[in-house]
Amino acid sequence: MSRLAACGGLLLLAGIEMSSAFSMTLAYGGGSLRHSASGLSTGSSRSAGSVALGGSLQTKMMATDKDCDCTIIGAGRIGSALADMGKAAGFKDVVVKRGEPIPEDGSGPIYVTVRNDDLKGVIDACPASRRDDLTFYGQNGYIEDFLAKEKLDKSTSQVLVYMAVAKMGEKPTDGITDLNPEGLTSATGKWAGQVAARLKGAGLTCQVKDTKPFQLAMFEKHMWICAFMLLGVHHGGITVGDVESKHKDDLVQMVTEMMAAIADKEGTKFEAKCPERLLAYARTVAHFPTALKEFEWRNKYFLDITRAREAKGLPDLTPMHTKFLLKARDDGHVKFD
Repeated sequence: MSRLAACGGLLLLAGIEMSSAFSMTLAYGGGSLRHSASGLSTGSSRSAGSVALGGSLQTKMMATDKDCDCTIIGAGRIGSALADMGKAAGFKDVVVKRGEPIPEDGSGPIYVTVRNDDLKGVIDACPASRRDDLTFYGQNGYIEDFLAKEKLDKSTSQVLVYMAVAKMGEKPTDGITDLNPEGLTSATGKWAGQVAARLKGAGLTCQVKDTKPFQLAMFEKHMWICAFMLLGVHHGGITVGDVESKHKDDLVQMVTEMMAAIADKEGTKFEAKCPERLLAYARTVAHFPTALKEFEWRNKYFLDITRAREAKGLPDLTPMHTKFLLKARDDGHVKFD
């Protein structure tokens, strides 16, 4: 059994869906929020060890390489795990639950650990003076266009999270792989150093990356969730492990096509062994079921590329994805026009 085989809830790239992988009880609808009774941030900070750097970083990011009091939006397994880490290190984090406001006079990062569909409500409820402190932690799918629309793509922080929390109150298990024993969790932006310090202080891994290396990692995460879920559904709802062991050729073909589509649209050049890294991660979470969820944030990205090219009379760069996705729609596994 893999080291993560017993873990039921995920905080990771591969999370099947936020409802299971990120198991939030929140449903932000853009309404007002009130802050919890856990106390306001005092702005104290302390070192939690050195930070692994991935590329040159801006000076303002280097200044945040220590853990500190922070605000955590969401009290599910992810948010609670972050709060437990802070409490163990002696920090006084503010945990914001549904119906509670984000403190305007707080300091440090504001960890956002909610579903993609709840992000808009959180952003709208965030005081304008604190929006640069928003730290989007562990969301699956492609959120870059959404952040750009909200004018937050260049000022906020993001974290790709590869770890599992089996149930509330349990210590997270790091989702490292045989190809990446240094760990795959990555952070970028203003509060990346603080994120790394908190996770490392809890015995977990985190790589601090500059914008371009992080973007590469983000797209690899995006391909993982889109390809494995679609292939699993296509082959009868099999597990992630079955996709990896029984349909590896399909996975490599689909990911290779996706890489070409992303490169054409974004100008991104992937590092060698990208499909191998995705397969390696699948082996660590082999028991996960597959399902097509959060279509607007996941597979729609590739369908939009296909349709935009079609409108210009250009060939489809992801024909396998398109074929299997249309069949999944016909079979009732996903809805879209």
